[in-house]
Amino acid sequence: CIFTTAKQDYAKKVLDVLDPKKKLIRLCLSQQDCLCAHGCYWKDLTRLGRDLAKTVALDHTIQGFPAQADNWISVPRWWGDPRDEELLHLAPLLGQLGQAVRTREMGMGRGWVP
Repeated sequence: CIFTTAKQDYAKKVLDVLDPKKKLIRLCLSQQDCLCAHGCYWKDLTRLGRDLAKTVALDHTIQGFPAQADNWISVPRWWGDPRDEELLHLAPLLGQLGQAVRTREMGMGRGWVP
C-alpha cells in the first residue's frame, strides 16, 4: 500500500516507477484520501481499514500522520534517484516486525506492538 499526501496523478507516476508490472502494490491512497485541516493534508492510517498493531508507515515527516505516531518509521525524503537504496536497508527491520506480528498472532509471545 502507498499512502501519500501527493495528488493522485503524481502518486500514479511514482507507482509506475516502484511497481511497473503492477504486482507488488495493491492500494494507493493519495491527497484525496487524506484529511485536510488548515491547508495541511494528514494521513489517517485508520482509512486503510487494517489493524494498526500490524501497520507501519514509512515517511520523511511525522507531520503527515500525527495521530498514529507510534506507527511511524522515519526515512529520508526520496528525490527520484534510482540508486537510492534506503528501503533495501530497512528490509531486515521490516522482516523482523513482520515476524513479531506473526509470533504474536500465534500466541507465542507478545511480539511487536507499536
